[in-house]
Amino acid sequence: MTFEHTQYHGAPARFEAGTGNIADAVGLGAALDWLSEFGMPKVAAYEHQLIAYAEPRLAAIKGLKIIGHPPERAGALSFILDGFSTTEVGSALDKDGIAVRSGHHCAQPILRRFGLEASVRPSFAIYTTCADIDALVASVTKLAGRRR
Repeated sequence: MTFEHTQYHGAPARFEAGTGNIADAVGLGAALDWLSEFGMPKVAAYEHQLIAYAEPRLAAIKGLKIIGHPPERAGALSFILDGFSTTEVGSALDKDGIAVRSGHHCAQPILRRFGLEASVRPSFAIYTTCADIDALVASVTKLAGRRR
């Protein structure tokens, strides 16, 4: 491109605005290198331990229902809390510095199979600690105590 002439690329490149996101591509490469070195079986085992730690603690909260109990689970679980919309739960957790997803998670068919339209979904990963889960449980317990 110059002041005198503009030449467009063919599709799909013509629809790319500006410089590609190089920093994220380099970061993704570094993350994949680290995961390859660390080992995905170790990651899966750690996430399984976190789920095993979190599930009974969350299930013990009065009014909380964990959605689904698959024999194999990735590092996430979903729940609802009686008396609160999933948006209210997500907002309350956010105020306590805890990030979760609340809503339908682009998974409406499976949620509807459970008779739901939305859930709250904390996700656990290699950087999650049991202390993080304890903070989640404490925050949800505090919210459950304010049930209407």
